[in-house]
Amino acid sequence: MHLVRLVYTSTISDGFTEADIQNILISARDNNAPRHITGLLFFNRSYFLQCLEGPREQVNQTYHQILNDQRHENLMLLEYKEISSREFSEWSMGYVPDIAFTKNLNLKYSGDTHFNPYHMSGESAHNLLSHLSKEIGII
Repeated sequence: MHLVRLVYTSTISDGFTEADIQNILISARDNNAPRHITGLLFFNRSYFLQCLEGPREQVNQTYHQILNDQRHENLMLLEYKEISSREFSEWSMGYVPDIAFTKNLNLKYSGDTHFNPYHMSGESAHNLLSHLSKEIGII
């Protein structure tokens, strides 16, 4: 079984509420654990930035479901690669709230202080999520 990492971003659809993010987290945690998928989600009221890790087939199926989810618009795959180990193995879906994000942190991983994951490489997006998970903490 090959492990893969998939990092994507999307724009949040109009009318998205705090209850929607809670529903996404509950659903992801319930569905990911039995499929051996782990990962991390960062959400800032404009964008989703998410990393999924796990067996290739299950990650691909999960991403296909996300592609068909009406809450996501303009999905862009930033990174997809085989990995030797998971980085977010402790969470069926960890969540970093946007209050943890700073302009300096964005500048470290992108071209300016404004967070726009569409302007980030897959490696930079992954490194940002990794940094957030270690320095800020996960919900």
